[in-house]
Amino acid sequence: MSASTNITKQSAVSFIVAGLLAVLAGGAFAASKLTPDEAIRQLKVGNARYVSGKITHPRQDSARRAEVSKGQNPFAVILSCSDSREPVELLFDQGIGDLFVVRVAGNVADTDEIGSIEYGAGHLGSPVVVVLGHTKCGAVTAVVKGEKVHGSIPALVDNIIPAAKKAKDAARSRAKTEEIIEEAIKANVMQSIEDLFKKSSEVAELVEEKKLKVVGAVYNLDTGSIEWLGEHPDQSKLLKVGAKEEHGGKDEHKSGAKDEHKSGAKDEHKSGGKEERKTGH
Repeated sequence: MSASTNITKQSAVSFIVAGLLAVLAGGAFAASKLTPDEAIRQLKVGNARYVSGKITHPRQDSARRAEVSKGQNPFAVILSCSDSREPVELLFDQGIGDLFVVRVAGNVADTDEIGSIEYGAGHLGSPVVVVLGHTKCGAVTAVVKGEKVHGSIPALVDNIIPAAKKAKDAARSRAKTEEIIEEAIKANVMQSIEDLFKKSSEVAELVEEKKLKVVGAVYNLDTGSIEWLGEHPDQSKLLKVGAKEEHGGKDEHKSGAKDEHKSGAKDEHKSGGKEERKTGH
């Protein structure tokens, strides 16, 4: 075998190895092949690159745009705050189509947010949902301090009230307001997870089937790092409560619809019959 042939083979092998290393470094995995724990690991690795200043900006070129234009396959759903200082794709160092991001002030989980999460986890098959709060959150701060809010904001932040109350109740008698806010931010992340489980049987089922993990985290505006809070401590109990409430809601809806249909049909029949008889006479 000639020396040139050996060099060519060595070059080919080197090219393949380099390509694989580049893929691993950038975190380019198909969502369908990731387990929930692997997806979380990808997010942690990406955030570590962001914090260290070694961001790679993966999958943000024209080739990636062309690829995802045919369909999306995100490996994580992120429910985050709308705060402009929390750029989700950047702080996880991910590319186009990697993350399914749901943003709302206070990272609350209400009807619109839960529906969006169900689409990402249930329809697109993302194996992990991260509820991502952040330090110095204005929405949580306003609720803790009892500040006056305007317009539609009261209806938005009412989801945060239970978390603020928990933080206040758990606080030491001489705790500073800033310390209570810090705890309320974490409690609010868990409150959103609780609301998600209670209102979404689809998410609950995916978690019970081990196809999905729902975890909490808090982004630090000063350092860029993320504190991972893990799963809700009462997850097992919440999954059961959520399934029960969802089932009860379905039964109530069916019963109500049936009664309404009967009542409406009966009234229509009576009314139509009378008018028809009158007209005929």
